[in-house]
Amino acid sequence: MRHLPNLICLFRLALIWPVAAALQAGNYSVALALFVAAAVSDGLDGYLAKRFHWTSELGKFLDPCADKLLLVTVFIEAAWLGLVPWWITAAAVARDVLIGLGALAFRVWFGPLHGRPTIISKINTAAQLLYLMAVMVNAAAGYPPHEILDALALLTLVTIVLSGLHYVATFTRRVWSPPAPSS
Repeated sequence: MRHLPNLICLFRLALIWPVAAALQAGNYSVALALFVAAAVSDGLDGYLAKRFHWTSELGKFLDPCADKLLLVTVFIEAAWLGLVPWWITAAAVARDVLIGLGALAFRVWFGPLHGRPTIISKINTAAQLLYLMAVMVNAAAGYPPHEILDALALLTLVTIVLSGLHYVATFTRRVWSPPAPSS
């Protein structure tokens, strides 16, 4: 049972291609159902890992990678299809690239990362998931209206920017204030 969160995470990774394929085929209801299943799996694997202490080094790597791959793939596919504006896609992708490169650089030059997702990062992930779900509901059913989608896009952009700036500040602070050597 200890590896159940990692298996759920692999399930989320396996859903990425079918979500993108359903979007490409114009099967927005199917894409939405698969995307919701992926979003629920994100919450479920995190809950199980924390609740039962089923965390692992693999899970600490796999979970954020699965989240980023799912969101980046759906943003790019949705932008390609004209469902979301390119500016929000560019912001979401740039944030994830910035965080990934920052984490890699920190790991290479300064040592292991001992970070956890922050509240603003979790809010950002939730905002991105909610926005993309609303876009798919709109594509499938014509609701919510575009004014609501535009408001959700702006709210999501704010969380993207705040989260990205927070990660930059955190990495910078950790670089300039390394932990004191243990004696």
